[in-house]
Amino acid sequence: MLIEVKVPSPGESITEVQLVNWLVKDGEAVEKDMELAEIDSDKATLTANAEAAGKIRILVEAGEMILVGSVIAQIDTEAAGTAPEIVPSLKVEAVKAQTKVSPVQVKQDIAPDIKETVKASEKTLHISPLARKLMEEKNLCEKDIFEHFRLTRRDIEEVAENKGKGPVAQVSAAWGGSREEERKKMTTLRVKLSNRLVAAKNETAMLTTFNEVNMSNIMGLKKQFNESFKEKHGVGIGFMSFFTKAVTMALGQFPQVNAMIDGEELIFHKFADIGIAVSAPKGLVVPVIRNAESLSLAEIENRIKELALKARDNKLTLDEMSGGTFTITNGGVFGSMMSTPILNPPQSAILGMHNIIERPIAQNGQVVIAPMMYIALSYDHRVIDGRESVSFLVKVKELLENPVKMLFEGNDPMKVLLGL
Repeated sequence: MLIEVKVPSPGESITEVQLVNWLVKDGEAVEKDMELAEIDSDKATLTANAEAAGKIRILVEAGEMILVGSVIAQIDTEAAGTAPEIVPSLKVEAVKAQTKVSPVQVKQDIAPDIKETVKASEKTLHISPLARKLMEEKNLCEKDIFEHFRLTRRDIEEVAENKGKGPVAQVSAAWGGSREEERKKMTTLRVKLSNRLVAAKNETAMLTTFNEVNMSNIMGLKKQFNESFKEKHGVGIGFMSFFTKAVTMALGQFPQVNAMIDGEELIFHKFADIGIAVSAPKGLVVPVIRNAESLSLAEIENRIKELALKARDNKLTLDEMSGGTFTITNGGVFGSMMSTPILNPPQSAILGMHNIIERPIAQNGQVVIAPMMYIALSYDHRVIDGRESVSFLVKVKELLENPVKMLFEGNDPMKVLLGL
């Protein structure tokens, strides 16, 4: 019986997608619900899965643009395809060549070697001295790293192809000198991203205002309570949760920053859906934390972790990236000291975080060294006036430098206590 593998729909408005990569080979045996191919749309990446087990026949080449609902492969449920390559494949072939045994016996024979290989890998991971030192400070071992990351079939195949060539990420010291060029077709997501960025620059009256934040108090809280916080909530304290909380409270006081244009009308949102810009393998994506204004720091941290892992594995759904009333982007993780973030239409504002650097500042008439971060707010001047933009950023700065105020709706705790 032949079963057709059709392109799944990423959303109602999308009619064409790109078949980025096949995860199986033509004529290979596949299992039910197995991931067969990666499909890229202008909003999300998804996979085509097998509806039944059998032998697959590929009908469309990787890289082609195809219509949603079109047939890309067929599965013959009555035929036996070739077995997928097993890692380590050399060990399997050696066992088969030396002895005439059943597949079950082969599997049993190589199992101890695979286990020993995994054990050995824990001792031979390529870890930089700085990363090794940080692992020791955080009380982490190689096993913790293995448990945190999920290896896919593609990762295994890439390692197998580059075996004996040294670390995959290692850059040759003599990379220059040639006149060679390489052309790669842009992914649908990258094309869409390019169009949106140009549109944001051309169709909005974008302006950026800056400020700086003394991160001493937040870093002190993180140092003092991170371990107990992690034990209770299963996730460590991150800077993004503080920024998200501060932004949602400031948006409550300056609703114009949370508004957007719709024709000749302004839409004011009575909720804060915060987009967190994440650098994914396919490009920049912005998953959204719904009703962030009602979440605690722990709930925000867990939601950020969940979305970041999905972004890394290209598992974000269209719904998780749709909407959003305000965006936060963190260029500081890459070492950026200052930048002007670009708006994420139709939103009217975006906050940029940057690197934390110890700098001399004047405090109480004295020069002290403090961990400082520049923050930038890009906004659409058609919606937000200078007064609101500057006041909003000052409120965010105030809440970050005095995080206790987040417990009292941004007010001074003493005034709240005295009823003033």
